[in-house]
Amino acid sequence: MAESLGGERCPVCGARWWAPTQRRLRYGDGSWRRFEAECQSCGTLRAEGANAADFEAELATRLLQDRFWSRSDDPFALSLYTLRIAASRRARLVRALDAAGRDALVRPHGIEAADADLGDFPDAACFQASLAILCRAGELAAVLAGVPFHADWTDDVVVLVDGEGEARDDGIVRLRYRPLGDDFSAQRNAAQVMARYPFVLQLDADETIGRGVRRLLRALPEAAGEGVRSIGLPRKNFVDGARADLWPDVQYRLNRREVRFAGRVHERPVVDGWAQTTIALSGAIRHQLSREHVERRSQRYEEIAPGEGRLFERGSLLQPFRP
Repeated sequence: MAESLGGERCPVCGARWWAPTQRRLRYGDGSWRRFEAECQSCGTLRAEGANAADFEAELATRLLQDRFWSRSDDPFALSLYTLRIAASRRARLVRALDAAGRDALVRPHGIEAADADLGDFPDAACFQASLAILCRAGELAAVLAGVPFHADWTDDVVVLVDGEGEARDDGIVRLRYRPLGDDFSAQRNAAQVMARYPFVLQLDADETIGRGVRRLLRALPEAAGEGVRSIGLPRKNFVDGARADLWPDVQYRLNRREVRFAGRVHERPVVDGWAQTTIALSGAIRHQLSREHVERRSQRYEEIAPGEGRLFERGSLLQPFRP
């Protein structure tokens, strides 16, 4: 994840991942504006000399209004696609003003500056998502102890254990066994098939979610957005209890049940382009790691799938978080 044009974090998603851009946006008054850089995580555009901290506070206030209007003198700019990501941080929905706006919502690199109505995440009348947790046999007791924490958003929990064992059902939990075989996507795909609800959240044994993600899950399917099949969630990594600098480390773990993963390591969902994806910032996955695990994980993944181990991530995981 290369950094360019400065290391300031994006005021929308928090990524420190800017790249030069030729993009420009058209505003409601008909004027056009060019920008110097684009966030490679969420698509936010940055003007020369922009200050992220100042705009982040202003953006938070504007996202609580009933309507969002882009201003041609803003130091940062959002398309409708990116506005949906920004609004999710405040548990809010974006509603397009017209047919052109609805089309722009599914175009990651649209040319129109965002103007849209905003509304709060709803509460679904019934559960819409299953939970799938992948673990090893030695982690099973701790995983099962944490299941009641999820009872406010699902009654379908699949616990898929690496190895052989006897399947059993216990309340909302369905315990199943399957050898991992150094193929993480195959294991996730097996869990996708086992799920009962239209959406599936997949977690590993060393991951948990907080109130913000649970709020998102209770707002499905509206919170996903029309045509979205895969939702990325930011992940906070903690190494020996200290937060790591790797952020937002987006993980596409909330998917439509029919979506399948690819890649033996660092697996990703297979969808038809970015138009079928979004990022939800209402909360984050919390990931607990040990330094020993970090130091050997990337090398192990590289051995399983040469070129895909993401050896560069090790440094960011061992670097303390920098705001």
